Amino acid sequence: MSRSLGRISKMLLGVASLPSCGTPVTREPVRRCCVRNMQGLPWPFSFQPRDFSLPNSSWGSEMMRLYEHYNSQCEVETEGGERRRGPWRRLPSYNRSLKYATGGVYLSKLIQSKARFFTRNMRAPGAAFEYVIFANKEEQKCVCVFQAGHLLEGQPGFVHGGATATMIDNVTGAHAIYTSGLVMTANLNINYRSPIPLGSTLLIESCLDKKEGRKVFVSCKVTSTDGSKLYTDATALFLSVTVGNLLGA
Repeated sequence: MSRSLGRISKMLLGVASLPSCGTPVTREPVRRCCVRNMQGLPWPFSFQPRDFSLPNSSWGSEMMRLYEHYNSQCEVETEGGERRRGPWRRLPSYNRSLKYATGGVYLSKLIQSKARFFTRNMRAPGAAFEYVIFANKEEQKCVCVFQAGHLLEGQPGFVHGGATATMIDNVTGAHAIYTSGLVMTANLNINYRSPIPLGSTLLIESCLDKKEGRKVFVSCKVTSTDGSKLYTDATALFLSVTVGNLLGA
C-alpha cells in the first residue's frame, strides 16, 4: 500500500511539474506550482493540516450552538454593511505541535514522527476531547466549549478528574501562549466542586490575572453552558520560555 501511494505521489509530482508550451523550464517556479497543486488534493497528498477546532459529526446541538454564538463574534457587520474583525478569535487546533510553538526541537526524528498533541490524538470523533477555544484580547480572557467523550470516564458515568485537569491546563496554557508567547506550566491548583456527567457539554473560562516578568497568572472555571453550575475552578502559573530554555541552555 505504501509503495503504491509513493508511486502515485511521484506521478502527481511529475504531472504538476510539466511546463506549459512556450514556458521556460526553471526550478523555483516549478516547485511552487507543485506545492499549489498538491495543497488542493485530499490526504495523504495534501500539505494542509487538519484543524480539529472545526465542527464534526460528533458535536451535539449545544456544542454547535455555542460554537456558532462565539464564531459569529469573530467577524461583525458595521452600520455601513461592511464586515470587520470582531472582539473574539477562534484559535485553530492541530494534532501536531507547530514550529512557532516548539521551535522545531525534538529529541529524535523517531519521536518527531510519532508525536501527537495529547488532546488531539484520538482518531474517532467524539470519543475523548472535543473542544474549541475562542480568545478575546480586549477582555483578556478565553472561552472553551468542551464536550466530554465516552473515553474520559473516571467513576462510572462521570468525567475523570485527570481529564478535567488536562482541559484546564490546555485552555489556560493556550490563553497564556496567546498573550505571552511560548510558556510552560509551573503550577496548577484545582478545586473539584462537583462531578461532571460523562458526555456533558461545558464552558471553560480562562481569565488573565496578571503578568510579572516571565510569570503569567491565569484563573479558570468549568461550568455548565448556562453558567448556573460550577464544576471546577483553578488557578495556574506559567513561565515564559525560549527554545534555549527547552534545550537547557
